[in-house]
Amino acid sequence: MRRFYLVGFLLLMGFDTLAQVSFKYAGTRALPMTADMAWLLRVFGAPWIYGAIAGYVGAFFTWMCLLKHAPIGPAFAASHLEVVSVMLLSVWLFGEQLTLPRVLGALAIVAGIVCLGLAEGREQAPDAGAGPTPAG
Repeated sequence: MRRFYLVGFLLLMGFDTLAQVSFKYAGTRALPMTADMAWLLRVFGAPWIYGAIAGYVGAFFTWMCLLKHAPIGPAFAASHLEVVSVMLLSVWLFGEQLTLPRVLGALAIVAGIVCLGLAEGREQAPDAGAGPTPAG
């Protein structure tokens, strides 16, 4: 089951990251925003908008599959790992700065997910010292 979670959350993070990076590319290619037919043609003429759509569709189906099996608390937290992956890719792809507050925020996100995962694991593990309960 751990492999299922690992693969599932990596897929979810990949799809979410694809969607966010694709929206950034599509948005910058569609400027200036003018809310008219010419702008819509620029948006839907850019191939990146279809990467964004594919990312959201893939993330939706991956999320639905994960929710069948994963506990909701850690699953919801882990679904936000794309914040970290998008931040790291933005440094490389868009030349954004990796500042100390961003690194600390990313570490806080990862630490929170780890804490929730560990807590959920402890709650689901059977208590080895507990004997049978009396019928009563």
